[in-house]
Amino acid sequence: MQLKVLVTGKNRKVAIDICEHLEADRGYATIKCDPNKTAVFDSMISELPKVVIICLGDETPASFQAYNVLKLAISQGNITIIAVTDEANEKNFINNTELERVFFLSRPVSLFALYEKLAEIEKELESEKENGVSGFREYVSENAGKAHARKHILVVDDDSEQLMNIRDQLDEFYNVTCVKSGADAFRYLAKKTPDLILLDYLMPVMDGPDVLRNIKDTPGLEDIPVVFLTGMTEKKKVLATLAELKPQGYIVKPAKKSALVAKIIDILG
Repeated sequence: MQLKVLVTGKNRKVAIDICEHLEADRGYATIKCDPNKTAVFDSMISELPKVVIICLGDETPASFQAYNVLKLAISQGNITIIAVTDEANEKNFINNTELERVFFLSRPVSLFALYEKLAEIEKELESEKENGVSGFREYVSENAGKAHARKHILVVDDDSEQLMNIRDQLDEFYNVTCVKSGADAFRYLAKKTPDLILLDYLMPVMDGPDVLRNIKDTPGLEDIPVVFLTGMTEKKKVLATLAELKPQGYIVKPAKKSALVAKIIDILG
């Protein structure tokens, strides 16, 4: 299989050099992105890399914290994070990050060590594929029945900041999946059925009402509760859509945590 690697970080020279070697020597698909929260988040949900290499350079506490958007993917066991760094940045990274599992690789970069680690990751992925391990893994707690299972929320919004804010607000209580378009939503719904969908009303290509109509017309999806996310300027249009398509309501953006959770509890219990 072809390993997909996302390369980011403020040390652009090292990042470019690593990308060139990974593509030429190993044939890996590399994705380069700017070292800011929005760019990393967008690349994660659009490209779904298995490895993220962060080339640390002239960092600040704020720039370290931009990589915290990788925290959820790490906790779910979906990706491996490799930070290419010197001793000073390594210490600062540890002191300023919320990431719980990172592999450090010292500069100057040992390509042999990097390739060895990537080959190890490839082998693990191949083993999972051969053994029929699904991308979705179900965990049933021994306390199931004693406490309520976490509900699964799908959030559809073309605004990365909105997606990150909503995910951060709901992650304490729910399993949250974020996608940036109606097409991405249906690709996800073909594999998994969430308990509720938070759906942006205004989006390019396929807007919220179009997505909801398609959901209602798709057998097996028609009963998923849908709540629109909308700005104040669309309120009248949303009210008309409520009468036509009968979603479970709407929430005005930017949504407050209390309003989001209260609405979800009202619908799901």
